[in-house]
Amino acid sequence: MDETAPQKGTVTQRAIERIKAMIAEGRLEPGQRLPTERDLAAQLGMSRSSMREAIRALTVLGVLEARHGSGIYVTQLEAGDLLETFGVVADLSRGPQLVELLEVRRVLESTATALAAARITADQLAEVEKHLTAMNATDDPEEILAHDLAFHRVIAGAAGNDTMAAILEGLSSRTFRARVWRGYEEEGAFDRTRREHAAIHRALVARDPEAARSAAAAHVGEVEEWLRAQLDT
Repeated sequence: MDETAPQKGTVTQRAIERIKAMIAEGRLEPGQRLPTERDLAAQLGMSRSSMREAIRALTVLGVLEARHGSGIYVTQLEAGDLLETFGVVADLSRGPQLVELLEVRRVLESTATALAAARITADQLAEVEKHLTAMNATDDPEEILAHDLAFHRVIAGAAGNDTMAAILEGLSSRTFRARVWRGYEEEGAFDRTRREHAAIHRALVARDPEAARSAAAAHVGEVEEWLRAQLDT
């Protein structure tokens, strides 16, 4: 066997990089249909099997999409599509890796909340208040979880940075949040986290970016401390 021959994974990776380069250079635009698998493989000098695997991988990553009966197209390359698989990392992470993800979330969420304080619209602020009120009106962890997710999602959207919002969406693992809320319920910590959400809301109403940054950082920091305590037990 020729040990210098490239492995299939390497060839497929090269095909992926070539397609990405075509998109980055503008030879393939968002929404544009790709050449057929046969033509694209011939154009790039690669086998059809490697091209097929590259297309499959880029479809999973949200770069390409298959349209039944029509072919393969470049997606609109929006941040939410490209970062969708990022959420899998948060859902599957455990232990120290989950603490690291929370550290990242604390930095990004505090920044997003500060930006939102300066940019939030009256309608978005009303939406934040609606979810805060709903959280305060129930002790059902599932209902609180749903409104908690929506509360932070509206704020991330109000920051006006789609990429940051998409990353935060990926970091906001529903699986992990559900675990936190169940833990809070067992510890009787609902009142504390409600106060934290109320502090974020007050800073948004006051349109005070620094107060918003501080309130959001403190809120995620409490979750970090809770998780560290769970890992130490």
